[in-house]
Parts: sequence; structure tokens; C-alpha cells
Amino acid sequence: MENNELQRGLSSRQIQMIALGGTIGVGLFMGATSTIKWTGPSVIVAYLIAGIFLFLIMRAMGEMIYLNPTTGSFATFASDYIHPAAGYMTAWSNIFQWVVVGMSEVIAVGEYMNYWFPNLPNWIPGIVAVLLLMAANLFSVKAFGEFEFWFALIKVVTIILMIIAGFGIIFFGIGNGGHAVGISNLWAHGGFMPNGIVGFFFALSIVIGSYQGVELIGISAGETKDPQRNIVKAVNGVIWRILIFYLGAIFVIVSVYPWDELGNIGSPFVATFAKVGITFAAGLINFVVLTAAMSGCNSGIFSASRMIFTLAQKGEMPKIFTKVMKNGVPVYTVMAVSVGILVGALLNVILPLLIKGADSIFVYVYSASILPGMIPWFMILFSHLRFRKLHPEQIEGHPFKMPGGAFSNYITIAFLVLVLIGMLFNKETVVSVLIGIVFLALVTIYYFIRYNKNNHSVNK
Repeated sequence: MENNELQRGLSSRQIQMIALGGTIGVGLFMGATSTIKWTGPSVIVAYLIAGIFLFLIMRAMGEMIYLNPTTGSFATFASDYIHPAAGYMTAWSNIFQWVVVGMSEVIAVGEYMNYWFPNLPNWIPGIVAVLLLMAANLFSVKAFGEFEFWFALIKVVTIILMIIAGFGIIFFGIGNGGHAVGISNLWAHGGFMPNGIVGFFFALSIVIGSYQGVELIGISAGETKDPQRNIVKAVNGVIWRILIFYLGAIFVIVSVYPWDELGNIGSPFVATFAKVGITFAAGLINFVVLTAAMSGCNSGIFSASRMIFTLAQKGEMPKIFTKVMKNGVPVYTVMAVSVGILVGALLNVILPLLIKGADSIFVYVYSASILPGMIPWFMILFSHLRFRKLHPEQIEGHPFKMPGGAFSNYITIAFLVLVLIGMLFNKETVVSVLIGIVFLALVTIYYFIRYNKNNHSVNK
């Protein structure tokens, strides 16, 4: 451990798959049914709208990263263009989000392994998964990238095959006695938007949660080879792929099955594959969601460890977290985050004992990360507005400008605020928002007490 510099070890294919893997996860494979129940077939529009605004957020971040590709970029931008307290809150929001996501994925790993080993305690595979991913992250950033590349590829291939199978059912009647199902299910059961505009807005909050993780590109910028070229490719390429995978999969689900009967068929992915004659569909999808959970945990270890490293460099975390091994990995931050995520495996055992009727631990843990997961998006947008005011000369000839400039920025901020308001009025999401608000308030108060008075002095 001779230096405190990270290495640029991530290739273009890895950086694009990291962004895909961070976004297309268990939320799509397990959460699609819950979004559809709120708004019916119009959930397609919800995914489209959310995807467009996510593209604008990514372009705002890309415009800034192009000129300054640093690790933990959006937290650094929040410090530089808003206030050091904003950067501190952003970094901790990201750490909290990914540790919580990592915990929820560890819980999910245990549940998925029960498919093959019903008598195996859930916490055992969770611990094994975290130790394996910690080892991969400690080995090198290239090893992390390679793990994430293959995890993401498995998910992407599965979704593509599911879309192909679905189109076969819809247009050619494959698996349905040769009778094409068609797309009448989009309006035949109460209309395209059966629960009205209120249900649509409630679904938006869950849909937004599905997209969290795409900003991982910004965290990995400091460890990317040829960052300008690769960030541009990743931002432009990932968004339309995400839209195709999400919209394609959701379109198939709500076209093949009546939206109000989805709760009775189990996983729509399993049902679709089984319908076209893939008899081992349940085992296949279980394997895919297992790798999706591993991918989420892998991303959590990488992302949170880099944010802790960024805070330590500023003197806002103990200096030991700036230590980097010869292979360019911040060793103590990776270990600290892994230990934090391991708590998730223990939660799987302890939570049902403490909370009566805690039958959906995955949802309970995961929901707490929704608001902290949105903070980086807000900070990217506010930082971008300030960035443009301070650097008009650089914007003029910038080769990767955000479409629509400041106008797109304000519209996107308004959209995110609207989603948050909707979450406060939804009994299924209000608790998670309130948990997020309390967390952010405590982090901000602590910053001003500890660092503002001491002029950002280094931890002792």
C-alpha cells in the first residue's frame, strides 16, 4: 500500500455493463408485478417518462464529467458547485443507498438458494456471497468490472429472450395453440389506465426506484480508461438500452397477461418461458435473479467504498480509508462496506423475531434506500446549473452538451419533486421517504457540527 491513487482499470464494455447491471436488477424481475398493480398497462408510459428524465440527468452528469472525470464525481460536483455540506450529504446518501441495497440483495440471495436447498439457513449463502464479492473487489477494479460484466450480461440475455418469446406469443401464437394473443389486454380489463391518474403517479415512485443505480457511471469515472470517450459512449448507449429492456419486458407482460390477474401467475418471466415450452423456466429465472442479487451487492460494495474513499480524501472520514493497495483498490473501504452489508444476512434472521408479521423483509429493507438514492440526481441537476453559470466559455464549445440546457434541468427537478410528493401520499412508500428525510437531516446536522466549525479538519 504505497500510494493513495486509484487506477484506471475499467474498459468501455465493462463501464457500459456496470451501468446496465446497476439499473436492471431484482426491481425488474421481482418488482414488475407491484408497479403494474398500481396503474395497469399504462405502466409502460411510466417507465418511458422516468427513462426520459433519467437520460437528462445522465447527460447533465456527463457534461460535467467530460471536463472533470473524478471518482465519486457527483459528490465532488455537489461540494464544488453547491456547498461542501451538499457533497457530504450526497456521498453519505450514496453510501447509505448502496449498503441498504447490498443488504437487501444479500437477503434475496438466501431466499433464492432455498429453491435448490430448502433446508439451508438463509444467512449462510448470504455470507458466502458477500465474502466472494469482497474478494473480487479486493483483487482489482478489473476483477470487479469483469464480475459485473458477466452478471449484467446474464440479465440482459434473459430479458432479450423473454421479449422474443413474448413477441412469439403475441404475434404468432407460439405456446398458445397457434392463436396470436394480440395486444387487446392493454385495454380490455378496465382500460389502459384502470386506476386513474392517482394510481399512475403512485406507480411512478416505484418505477423511479427501479432506475436507481444508473449514476454508477459517475462513481467509476476516476477508474475508467480513456474517460471522456467511454463516459460519452456509456451515457448515450445505456439509456436507450435500458428503455428497450424495461419497455420491451413490461410491454410483453401486460400484453400476454391481463394486468389484474398477474398476482395469480407468480413470476411473469417464468410464466412466459414456460408458455413457449421451456420446462426448466423456474430454475432458469431463479438462477438469473440470483445473479441479479449478486450484481446488486457487487455494485454496492464498489460504489459505497469509492464514496468513503472520496470523503476520506477530503478529511471527512478517517485517513485510514485513503489507503490504496498496489493494485489500485482502496482496501479498508471495501472491507468496511462488506462488513456493513453482512449485517443484511443477520437481518434476515433477526428482523422476523423483532417485528411481528415481517413477511416481506426484502421490500422492507430495500424501500429505505429510495430517497437517499434520489439525492445524487438532485445534486447532479443543481450542480449542473451552477456549473453552467461558472463556466460559460467551456460550455460554448462543449462536445457533450445536455439537450435543452437549463430548461431541461428545471423540468427534471420539477418531475423528481412531483414524484416525491406522490410518495408522501402513498401509504406503501411514505415510511421509506420519512426514514430517508430523517437520515439526510442527521447527516447534514452532523456535518455542520463536526466539520463546519473545525474548517473541515481531518478526523483524528
